[in-house]
Amino acid sequence: MRIADVYRDLPFGLSIEIFPPKTPAGDEALFATLERASHWNPAFISCTYGAGGSTRNRTIDLCSKIQNDFDIAATAHFTCVGSTREELLEWLEDAHSQGISNIMALRGDPPAGAEEFVQVEGGLQYANELVTLIRENFPDLGIGVAGYPEKHPEAQNLEVDLHNLKRKVDAGADAVFTQLFYDNDSFLRFREDCEEVGIDEPIIPGIMPITEFARIKRITSMCGAEIPPELFSKLEAAQDDSDAQFEIGVEFAIKQCQDLIYEGVPGIHFYVLNRMDACDRILESLDLPTES
Repeated sequence: MRIADVYRDLPFGLSIEIFPPKTPAGDEALFATLERASHWNPAFISCTYGAGGSTRNRTIDLCSKIQNDFDIAATAHFTCVGSTREELLEWLEDAHSQGISNIMALRGDPPAGAEEFVQVEGGLQYANELVTLIRENFPDLGIGVAGYPEKHPEAQNLEVDLHNLKRKVDAGADAVFTQLFYDNDSFLRFREDCEEVGIDEPIIPGIMPITEFARIKRITSMCGAEIPPELFSKLEAAQDDSDAQFEIGVEFAIKQCQDLIYEGVPGIHFYVLNRMDACDRILESLDLPTES
């Protein structure tokens, strides 16, 4: 099912994001995660591309496995990093030939060891250029793009960032998937701002349940997401108790998702970091919409 069809035809678009493991043991753990995820009948599972495109072929392999072994639509992440236009087209042809029907089109993070993104000769500079490349050469593919309720770390300000997003949507994106956030008000403001600049495509909130305080501090420091002071204080007080951190994070995510559903979001995209423990608990507690 293409991304555009998910949010047009389904009452609610549940999606789950995983990443390619680096070891055989990681693969086995991921397959167990995918088995658990399949019980929730997600509209699709997306697979990341790896920093600097380091797992580009693994992404296609895993997406094929998700579709063939678990009978779930897959969305392959795809970036501009380190590739010429011709190499990007070759990768897209490979993904398309293996039946992958959705692409998450991203500029991508700098490769390991690099401090900033550098366009390679003959390559692309921005995500909107990648969306255009996909739409012009593979018009039947569904395309998702990233949005940032609290601003992309490299953007000058929220207004500039919003217009960058508008360019991606105007280039042919079907839906916007947000960076993780823990303040629903920031998402709701972002959604309103998108409407004001003429972005009509679905805006899908990205939720990363907090399971480890140290890890989420590291992740939010890189992406610019704010942890609300009250939640931060609770986690800090439990920093020596991993079970308590997990419970605090899950309970917060349940309330966060409940509020988002009440606000009428068309779906939720869960960043599960290849583990379903928290996501299972959250989904068990939610009353997902069953009618459009």
